Amino acid sequence: MFVFNFIGNIIWLVFGGLISAFCYFISGVLLCITIILIPFGLQCFKLSAFVLWPFGRKAVYAKDSGGCLQTIANIIWIFSGGLWTAVAHLFFGVLLCITIIGIPFGKKHFELMEISMMPFGKKIVFT
Repeated sequence: MFVFNFIGNIIWLVFGGLISAFCYFISGVLLCITIILIPFGLQCFKLSAFVLWPFGRKAVYAKDSGGCLQTIANIIWIFSGGLWTAVAHLFFGVLLCITIIGIPFGKKHFELMEISMMPFGKKIVFT
């Protein structure tokens, strides 16, 4: 299984994963420049790491609950760009699932859609 994850990650990197991870990273840096948006920048870094190497990892809910602050942060995230990134991942997921070869990559875009919509309260674990 490790070999398939490794090959999938290499193909992912070549066909857009590196560019997507770089964009999330730059967004995180820009958000961290302002003191008040550091929590949102940290979520961008988490998304960048997940987009860079998605096969063999998945997003799960964290055991520690953030309570209402987590919910408020997710609502702010949705309205400040999370909805558009989720729509982009949905578009690319559907586009890739049209072909047989692209189905695993489309499924990863659907997973990325979930975490890019509401990243607060989730963590990335190895499978």
